[in-house]
Amino acid sequence: QVQLVESGGGLVQAGGSLKLSCAASGRTINRYNMGWFRQAPGKEREYIGVIRWRGGTTYYPDSVKGRFTISRDNAKNTVYLQMNRLKPEDTAVYYCAAAESGTYAFWGQGTQVTVSS
Repeated sequence: QVQLVESGGGLVQAGGSLKLSCAASGRTINRYNMGWFRQAPGKEREYIGVIRWRGGTTYYPDSVKGRFTISRDNAKNTVYLQMNRLKPEDTAVYYCAAAESGTYAFWGQGTQVTVSS
């Protein structure tokens, strides 16, 4: 089992930045692909990127590409989501998840990000 705990959310003005952390325990995550997701009220959960364990390569959808960056520190068993140039539409609960055998099997409890206009 992998336990994930997100932190770093909060209230920020449009154009500002936040850095979220996802601390893992129970197992080391250096062999897991780690994804970030978000869910706004009344909307479906949205996939916003991944950092793969092999090579540390990343992928982002167009909605956040160029503004969000995912990184990982395997020594700290932690993954990060740096969010820049935030927009009000980025307001959501942000979740990290660990993929096992191609499925996101382990999820954190989420952290709220609110961007004011």
